[in-house]
Amino acid sequence: MKTRTLASRSAGAKTRRAPTLTVTDTRRMPDPAAAAAALPRGAAIVFRHYDAPNREALGVRLAAVCRRRGITLLVAGDWRLAARLGADGLHLPEGLARHGVLSPALAWRRRTGGLLAVAAHDRGALAVAARLKADVALLSPVFPTSSHPGAATLGPWRASLWTREAPVPVLALGGMNPHRMRRLAGVAGWAGTGLA
Repeated sequence: MKTRTLASRSAGAKTRRAPTLTVTDTRRMPDPAAAAAALPRGAAIVFRHYDAPNREALGVRLAAVCRRRGITLLVAGDWRLAARLGADGLHLPEGLARHGVLSPALAWRRRTGGLLAVAAHDRGALAVAARLKADVALLSPVFPTSSHPGAATLGPWRASLWTREAPVPVLALGGMNPHRMRRLAGVAGWAGTGLA
């Protein structure tokens, strides 16, 4: 899959009912392979499940479903696991993107031509995503979300402003749905842990 596809796959669509990118969540999506099997062909998924004791086994099953169904697979935070799974790319949490030892991960990306997504919670993180030559940044939380109840949100105005200023394509994350997507300007699409 070409690197521009992740950020641009829904940018020209007349309707954005489904997320551009689905993000796995251990609590709400215990079986990421089953969730991926429900995604449409050509969808994209970020495999998080950081604390799952059987993360690699879950990843092997997920990767098989993604290959069979033509789904783009990004592995969060672990380039070695991404390499073992034959993933299409890597997703970096903001802290790792800002402060991690990234040379091996970026070297793997250069060798494979893999995608790179970076989490961003402020303007500085969007700049970090640009420095890392990320294909897309996931800006969050835009709206209140059940995964982080009570957390401060960016809101549609600030998210739209930062997106227009961003040097990389941006996907909105956090409490997103098709109605809220229409309230944002300049985003390339949206991400969520839901499947619709």
